[in-house]
Amino acid sequence: MLRYGSVLLLFLALLPGSAFTQDAQSLPAQGRWQALFSPWDNVEATIIKTINDAKKQILVQAYLLTSRRISTALVDAHRRGVDVRMLVDANQMEKVPTSRVHALVLAGIPVWRETRYRNAHNKVMIIDAETRNPVVITGSYNFTWSAQHKNAENVLVVRNNLALAKRYAENWARHRKDAERWHHRESVYRASVSDKKPLKR
Repeated sequence: MLRYGSVLLLFLALLPGSAFTQDAQSLPAQGRWQALFSPWDNVEATIIKTINDAKKQILVQAYLLTSRRISTALVDAHRRGVDVRMLVDANQMEKVPTSRVHALVLAGIPVWRETRYRNAHNKVMIIDAETRNPVVITGSYNFTWSAQHKNAENVLVVRNNLALAKRYAENWARHRKDAERWHHRESVYRASVSDKKPLKR
């Protein structure tokens, strides 16, 4: 049975238009790597500082965004001229009344909803990918109050690894092509509801 399964997987991988790619090459372990673990490490503060230090662009992939502090930092970055763009899981955006995504839309930040997948479960920020000082933030950490204060999460912050940032930015662009743009008018009411919720999320 095991042998049959292996042969079947190989056959599927060779089919034209297969969902699997064969070009995922190993990348050099360059730059500075910082491992963080909540609730012991202040992950939220590290994320906000990195957002505040952004010079050109911030690409976000989020399953959840309910942290007012992180969303405020993203809006502030947008207002000072940083190109902020966001992909978000469509189901979570609809289900979670405290989602801060609508506040980002109203601030003028482009947001796309990922509808192709059962769960768009990425939690990623790619910052200044096309500069000499890119940063990639990734891990299990949702951008929420609970991720910092209630959950056991891990985050990896990788600085100055151009090849890694490029790879993540290309993946962000690939997801954006399949996503649906969320428009301003759809967020007016939801943002007002979110603003009435308690800060803790």
